[in-house]
Amino acid sequence: MRRSYQYRKMERHARKPAELLLVPMIDIFTVLVTFLLMTAVFSRTVILQLNLPAAQTEFKEPPPGLQLEVMVRKDQLMVADRNTGPLHAVPNTAQGYDYDGLTQYLKFVKTRFPDKTDASILLEPDTAYDTLVQVMDRVRVFETGEGVNTAQAELFPDISIGDAPAADAAAPNATPAAGTGAPAGAAPVAGGSAAAAAPSGVHP
Repeated sequence: MRRSYQYRKMERHARKPAELLLVPMIDIFTVLVTFLLMTAVFSRTVILQLNLPAAQTEFKEPPPGLQLEVMVRKDQLMVADRNTGPLHAVPNTAQGYDYDGLTQYLKFVKTRFPDKTDASILLEPDTAYDTLVQVMDRVRVFETGEGVNTAQAELFPDISIGDAPAADAAAPNATPAAGTGAPAGAAPVAGGSAAAAAPSGVHP
């Protein structure tokens, strides 16, 4: 009995302390880091310096008693009041006339004059017929919504067409032609249809 106790005591003293095995843990972390690096998505940030034109904070306020005119010139679309003169110029882009810019300003005018429905389109000589149609469409309505939910909202559907004055001789206080609400030489277009007779300056 005594020998057995001494034997157990010696065996207890001779037992080595337990060791922490780090090799399997290192293997696991190595595999985990490799997997994360292979599946990680690296995004590359590219910084481009863009020289944008100065933003127009607000449009020029249309005057009371507005007589709306849209002049189609070779280098721009000009929105004007027959009595006071130009209100907003829409310069051409690299692709041609900026019809979207015209729509934006006409929408602004419509918010100021919600009951107004008439407008005049004045054309320079040799204006393409397609340009006339595009401008008429943008003056008459604008589209809202996207995809199948697209709808048209009214702007100025009662359109008259006429000849634009010379760029250097546009008179802000020009007197309308007697007996009509449109400028001299203007032809009213029933319902704003683009198929109506165009002024002499328009060619196909």
